[in-house]
Amino acid sequence: MPRGFPDLTPSREVLRLINPSAEPTCILMNATGTKWLSGLCFILGFASIGGSIAIWFIQGGRAPTFELRTHGELFGIFVGLWAPTFFILSNRLDRYADKEKEKASKQVAY
Repeated sequence: MPRGFPDLTPSREVLRLINPSAEPTCILMNATGTKWLSGLCFILGFASIGGSIAIWFIQGGRAPTFELRTHGELFGIFVGLWAPTFFILSNRLDRYADKEKEKASKQVAY
């Protein structure tokens, strides 16, 4: 914290007085939020494939000069390479959400 500025961050004790049952958690890292992110990454993977084809068709396939065709093809390939990343993220987030649900069900059982 820079000098001259007060620290206005509430302490854990103050937060527990406000809501004693609340645990500090990240909204997107619970099972529901992670499933939502997984679905979003899955959709973005297919959008990347479609975007790659569209970029190639619009910029690369019909460009009048060699340089513009090459740029369109390379940019289309670049966008197309995002798809595996999004699909891998979707898979990993889905596994994490399943693990969180399993862990929560074990905690409730005891």
